[in-house]
Amino acid sequence: MLAAMLSNDILTIDEVAKYLRVSERTVYEWAQKGEIPAGKIGTAWRFKRIEIERWVNDRLTGNLAASPAPTARIISADRILFLNLRTKRDVLVSLAENLAKCPQVKNRQELTTEILRRDELMSTAIGRGIAIPHVRLSSVTDLVVSVGINKTDIKDFQTLDDEPVRLVIMIAAAHNQHAYYLQTLSFFSSRLKDPQLRRSILGARKAEEVYRLLDTHIV
Repeated sequence: MLAAMLSNDILTIDEVAKYLRVSERTVYEWAQKGEIPAGKIGTAWRFKRIEIERWVNDRLTGNLAASPAPTARIISADRILFLNLRTKRDVLVSLAENLAKCPQVKNRQELTTEILRRDELMSTAIGRGIAIPHVRLSSVTDLVVSVGINKTDIKDFQTLDDEPVRLVIMIAAAHNQHAYYLQTLSFFSSRLKDPQLRRSILGARKAEEVYRLLDTHIV
């Protein structure tokens, strides 16, 4: 079913609700009010995958009021990985396993499964060679981040600008951290628009160097 949905690029209310982690009623009301890109086929609402991706990216790069906590709270040098992997799946699994070492993550298998499921439903690549896979789970007690710098292009992320992904920021948050989770997503996606910062991160050789770059530019 999922493969057929992706090949047709059309999503149902149920599929959009699962991706956005909101109720079907919320998606229905957004569609009725014109707050989310949607169209009707007969009496049923349908959503183009590419339009939903753009809508999500627009929201992530918007100006949310509060800043996330200092970098030191959500990331550390041991959660910055230099990778040389070829596929999206391998990168996501590596970062999920790294995050699962954090005491805030109580269920490694659930984290890995949900990260992979979410990116199968809709790509978390946001353009400019960046992907920000993210989940909220009841088995996570507080928001944590892992960063992957891949030395080769990851070509099987579905990107809006056709630029292969090299920089992956993985975010796992508690289920009740909705606002903080969105703020962190917005913060990383907006700050990493800076091409010099991206080049510096991709050119770094040590995790401590990447941490300093993020600490300087993001806090």
